[in-house]
Amino acid sequence: MNNTGINTLHSGLKNLALSLSKYRPLKIAQMKNITLILMLFAFSTGCHHHEHAHEEHEHDVTLQLTAYSNDMEMYADADPFAAGKSSTILAHFTWLENFKPLEAGAVTADLIVGSKSISQTLDKPTKTGIYVFTLKPTAQGKGQLRFRVVTEKGESLIIVDGIRVFADKHDAEHDAEAKEKTAVNSVSFTKEQAWKIDFKVDFPKKEPFGQIIRTTAQIQSSHDDEIIVSAKTNGIVRLNGNSILEGKDISTGQLLFSVSGSGFSDNNIAVRFAEAKNNFEKAKSDFERAEELAKEKIVSEKDLLIAKNEFENAKALYDNLAKNFNSGGQNVSSPMAGYIKHIYAGNGSFVEAGQPILVISQNKKLILSAEVQQKFAPVLGSVVSANLRTLYDNKSYTLEELNGSFLSFGKSMSSDNFLLPVKMQIENNGHFIPGGFVEVLLKTTSNTEALTVPKAALLEEQGIFFVFVEITPELFEKREVKPGATDGMKFEILRGISSNERIVTEGAIFIKLAQATGGLDAHAGHNH
Repeated sequence: MNNTGINTLHSGLKNLALSLSKYRPLKIAQMKNITLILMLFAFSTGCHHHEHAHEEHEHDVTLQLTAYSNDMEMYADADPFAAGKSSTILAHFTWLENFKPLEAGAVTADLIVGSKSISQTLDKPTKTGIYVFTLKPTAQGKGQLRFRVVTEKGESLIIVDGIRVFADKHDAEHDAEAKEKTAVNSVSFTKEQAWKIDFKVDFPKKEPFGQIIRTTAQIQSSHDDEIIVSAKTNGIVRLNGNSILEGKDISTGQLLFSVSGSGFSDNNIAVRFAEAKNNFEKAKSDFERAEELAKEKIVSEKDLLIAKNEFENAKALYDNLAKNFNSGGQNVSSPMAGYIKHIYAGNGSFVEAGQPILVISQNKKLILSAEVQQKFAPVLGSVVSANLRTLYDNKSYTLEELNGSFLSFGKSMSSDNFLLPVKMQIENNGHFIPGGFVEVLLKTTSNTEALTVPKAALLEEQGIFFVFVEITPELFEKREVKPGATDGMKFEILRGISSNERIVTEGAIFIKLAQATGGLDAHAGHNH
């Protein structure tokens, strides 16, 4: 085969290697090795003319190191360690509380082999969250790599065991190549990408997971959280301007409306008020006059008591009318702060005494009125909590988050409803509207433990459910799982993962999107 043929074959096989890399990200050195193997295979089967080309075997492999302290994750790409050779360590430090990068702090890296130790201290990150160390071990053997992180929060010690320093760099590279972590159906997602989003990795929980009762509840205002304001006399309603509208905020003592009976020939409140005022003033004058005459013994004690009684009766009637009415009618103010939930009477309409005019609600405490089927009657007594999901924005809350509690469980049914009522009370966080509906998942106690994952960790694709399992902090395997029951916040996992495998519990959708776009090379964004 001439040089042109060799070049053509080489180009075609290289394209084949590139096509294979679409199914699994390959390193440049791996692509070269595939190309070389395929070339040798072609030469041995169909070539009679051989031209020897000297291909030097290249290694492009790093050690992938992961370790944790109580508050921090460390993930590093490190050159294999060989005595007398410098190794670069690209270390990523992430806070476990929020999975955000370490932005400031001094980090010391110590490589300890036997009695020999080398170290390097960096006072600040090379790049946000990333510290680049260069260590040159002097002795071969097994040891450990330690990172001492000092920040304003305190000091953290992260230890990586199982570090081995070889006498020869070639042996170190082969060992690292053998230890390289891979997985079928995996996707790369760099720490730099994870730091930019809401992201979290955690172990599945092994916890009691009882029976779940799914139902729907209507949101109602609490009885002690709203008040009906009624008319206290017959008359025409006059609402107080444009401030009296449904949904308007109301302060305590704010004028709401007035009821006027002026112009009525019968039961006219203005006439009653004037009459009460005149009677009061007359009774007051008679009593004061009787008091003066009693001092001169002109009026008997009996007549003085009669005058005093008439005065007090007239005063009580007048004070009652004067407190709630004036010559124009009844002025009604708000007895509490809140908002106008509903207005029953229109401006200018006639109302009778005791008729509701409007409802004021504080909307702080709400009642959830749910109903469940009869078959759940035996387990209602074991219900300990509930999760709620709003139907309009699909947000989930626990009963504890809303300072909620159970008020009652129905013990009987009516003739027109064969469901059992369940009443709960919650504090309104601003996301609940009286009159609306929420999905409720009642949680019962159980002695049976189940493996559970957060709702955000579970993804669905054409009816198949899966999670992303961490192989390294930058490589995740898409793993099919079989979910069981759910309480609205967590899912029971029947098979597919174990309790000692870290999974993506927040931000899994972004890894799915990264896989859909072809993923990234495992070392994308890393500068050695």
